[in-house]
Amino acid sequence: MLPNLFTEVAVVLMTAGVFSMIAYRLRQPLIIAYILTGIVVGPGLLGWVSSLEFFEMFSTFGISLLLFMVGLNLDWREIKESGGVALASGFAQVIVTSLVGWGIGLLLGFTPVTAAFMAVTFSFSSTIVIIKLLSDKDDIDRLYGRITVGILVVQDLIAMMMLLLLSTYIHGGSWQVVLTSTLLKGIGAIIGLYLVSKYVIPSLFRYAAQSSELLFLIALVWCFAGATAFNLMGFGLEIGALLAGVTLAGTGFQHEIEGKIRMLRDFFIIVFFIVLGTNLQGGNMTELILPGIVMSLFVLIGNPLLTFLVMRLMGHHPRTGFLTGTTLAQISEFSFILLGIGVAAGIVDPIAIPLATVVGLSTIALSSYLIAFNDRIYEWLAANIRGFGSESAESSATEHATEGAPDVVLIGYDRMGERILPMVENLTKHFVVLDFNPIVVEELEHHSVPVMYGDAGNDEVLKRLQTHKAKLVISTVPDMAVNADLLDYHRSHGARGSIIVTAKNSADAGRCYSLGATFVIVPSVLGGELFAKLLKSNKLLKTSWKKLAKEEAI
Repeated sequence: MLPNLFTEVAVVLMTAGVFSMIAYRLRQPLIIAYILTGIVVGPGLLGWVSSLEFFEMFSTFGISLLLFMVGLNLDWREIKESGGVALASGFAQVIVTSLVGWGIGLLLGFTPVTAAFMAVTFSFSSTIVIIKLLSDKDDIDRLYGRITVGILVVQDLIAMMMLLLLSTYIHGGSWQVVLTSTLLKGIGAIIGLYLVSKYVIPSLFRYAAQSSELLFLIALVWCFAGATAFNLMGFGLEIGALLAGVTLAGTGFQHEIEGKIRMLRDFFIIVFFIVLGTNLQGGNMTELILPGIVMSLFVLIGNPLLTFLVMRLMGHHPRTGFLTGTTLAQISEFSFILLGIGVAAGIVDPIAIPLATVVGLSTIALSSYLIAFNDRIYEWLAANIRGFGSESAESSATEHATEGAPDVVLIGYDRMGERILPMVENLTKHFVVLDFNPIVVEELEHHSVPVMYGDAGNDEVLKRLQTHKAKLVISTVPDMAVNADLLDYHRSHGARGSIIVTAKNSADAGRCYSLGATFVIVPSVLGGELFAKLLKSNKLLKTSWKKLAKEEAI
């Protein structure tokens, strides 16, 4: 035990720094270093951490700030687009995973009630781990990232409802009263939040924006006020912080706020993962080996596979289903809370707690790799396992066919593509939009826009669409893996038309040019509206786009 709190914090952070340097050198996710720090300094080994309540309070700040920043990057239009998919996918994933997990629990010899508790709680995924890793990859704004965030919100709502019902059971209350009061409180809270965001927030933040320091402080106040209010109403800090961020998403100040809060968030999140590592202690490890391995494999493999199947049944592309599934391959913080309440109520076997600890830490550590490398894993599976990630032309395409090859192919309608489409319509009537979001495809079909459902990284889809014969191909998807596949396909088929792709940063832009891109859009430099103006002046002329690319490089 260390002599005082300051020294304790300092030694823990120094230990985390050493492990992080090693992990970075070995190109491993830094989360592994943070968890390892917690294991080493925690009660299980060196016992340097005695003020766990202090560290847990810091980790709670990190959770709130992380979800607040996620909310800053969500707007109501995106929530509307993916909300139905997330709602259906979230409920379906929890139900299917719980049923399969219950069967596995029974086979391992647990009582029906304990097996049911573990199955349901192990179907929940860690909001904090997933959002941290998706943010690090800059994948929150990708289709699968938005669907994943929606599924996590659904899971958290189910978990909080279970918490309320369990508390009612323990204290002998009425479940009907709890459900009714929770529904009424939820409706009232959303209405109140909407009114405040419409009539109070705009003027408040316009005034605060006159001082950079004041804007930072007011943003923090709003984050913690929202989290506290929703927590007091029984909905949890997570939902409150997320919604507090969503209300600021359209103010115009969200990017400034995000930039100022990011470093503060990262510090508190590091503490969260260290605290998680300190929990590895207790329990008869010999007794936990077999169920720990089986349940960990179920969460790591079964969860992604079941989610993939659910997403495919809902009409999503294999890539979207696979990437979404891999993000959910760990258990949630709520798993420990719910199991703890079940044990306290005497309805769950006490061995469930140490088992959850083993499963939680192993799945969080291993799923970090799954999320970090999910694109590469998908590409390997698609290339080496027959039928994985590929679809026949009939099943992959929902399209209004044009005669022969289209003049223009617009890949990705969401956001930038929506601004570019009107200019494409002015250029030619022979064009096709390619997108693998079923909601977008359905919307465009409703407006009689020529559209095809498919993945731009799938050679069969590109061949069916004859993109290599098009005069101009515009991809608004800032995904380097998709860009590489698209450019490789065009190069191998001797395409002569212009191909314009989108990159996240200048480094990816350089790679795209080396792979044969005619022009590269970097959204932080060139937005959709400005590109639409360039399209109006350069039209379908490849020489014009090449000249513009040279001017950009100067």
